[in-house]
Amino acid sequence: MDEAGGVRRPAAVLVVWAVSRAVLLLYVLRMLVFPGPDVTGDVSVIYQGWSEVLRQGAFPADDVAWQYPPGAALALLAPLALPFLGYADAFFALACAADLAVLCLLLCGGRRLGRPLRGAWVWTAGAPLLGPVLYARYDVLVTAVAVAALLAGARRPRVLGVLAGLGALLKVWPVLLLAGVRGRSGRRAWTAAAVTVAVPVAVCALCVPGTLSFLAAQGGRGTEVESLGALVLHAARLFGWQGQVLLHYGSMEFLGPYVGAVSAGAQVLTAAAFGWLLWWRLRTRHGRLAPCVVVDAAFTAVLLFTVTSRVISPQYLVWLVGLGAVCGCCAGSRMWPAVALVLAAALVTVLEFPVYFGHVVASDPLGLTLMFLRNGLLVAACLGAGRVLWRGTAGRPAGPPSPHDRAPARTRQPSPAP
Repeated sequence: MDEAGGVRRPAAVLVVWAVSRAVLLLYVLRMLVFPGPDVTGDVSVIYQGWSEVLRQGAFPADDVAWQYPPGAALALLAPLALPFLGYADAFFALACAADLAVLCLLLCGGRRLGRPLRGAWVWTAGAPLLGPVLYARYDVLVTAVAVAALLAGARRPRVLGVLAGLGALLKVWPVLLLAGVRGRSGRRAWTAAAVTVAVPVAVCALCVPGTLSFLAAQGGRGTEVESLGALVLHAARLFGWQGQVLLHYGSMEFLGPYVGAVSAGAQVLTAAAFGWLLWWRLRTRHGRLAPCVVVDAAFTAVLLFTVTSRVISPQYLVWLVGLGAVCGCCAGSRMWPAVALVLAAALVTVLEFPVYFGHVVASDPLGLTLMFLRNGLLVAACLGAGRVLWRGTAGRPAGPPSPHDRAPARTRQPSPAP
């Protein structure tokens, strides 16, 4: 690539990022009105209310909607560090900064994996497909930590472990980033993650009331209307099932006969996903996996546990787009079809929430079509990612990285002496 072309292409990414994010900021600041219900209420009402409790030195244990590990307090208190802005405006500014951090990580850190521009384009074009939800939830902050962990983990397993642990303190799912690490470097990563999580949790449990209350709240959740299992109940309503959709444990959930069985079925699927990942690890137990395989395994693991969850909130797609962007950086990754399906699911997600969320809650034909389409795309991505990961690694000794797993050489190597 010529020097001028190498400059123009990153410049194009930055221009598209700046324009698209300016539009998103106009929406979350209510200068433009996005179709459907206002998605910023979680920030101005729930997050700000929790921050007031956290400032008093306690977790909001009496609120069943508090379902986050103790590190989430940092994300919710961070806007208070910008006193010249209101809480909501400061939160949106920090979310935008985290969004920019992801882009910079992909452009700079992704060079070692071979295709930083492709990963940057996945994030730049894919994340805004979710609409203002991108900035109206703190998941973009967690995703920034997860992206940094994967990009650093190619060479520094302890850094991967520390960052995965920090991410798990914010939201539990980043622990799945370690699904593909193994051998001596894997032990270092897992040990670093365990220490990073255990020490702060132990200190908080001793000093701050309600530290572990989120576990009980998570356990009490049912079947959320956007989840895979909810499709059964949506369809049942067409045939006279008398259940309801109500605000329950912080989200719109189905309540009524057989909901418990559907929730139990989702938990069985999650256990099956865990079993499949364990089996995959056993089949690839020889040697250290190449960096791009570690990235692919992380993406597949998070995708598996997202799809089988009792809850698939719109912001969960932020995680998948971020991890898909890291896969896009890897010259040796074979996850591109699954990443493309996730991007398509993100586009449908913004239609089902917030644009036509009333139709989803009502289980009418439009809402049902959107949910079957969105979840169908995620299931297809899940199956495709699992198939690619298994075929590429299971049952084969994992030797040194292939040439496709290495970044292109930056300098010409000297010819061997005659």
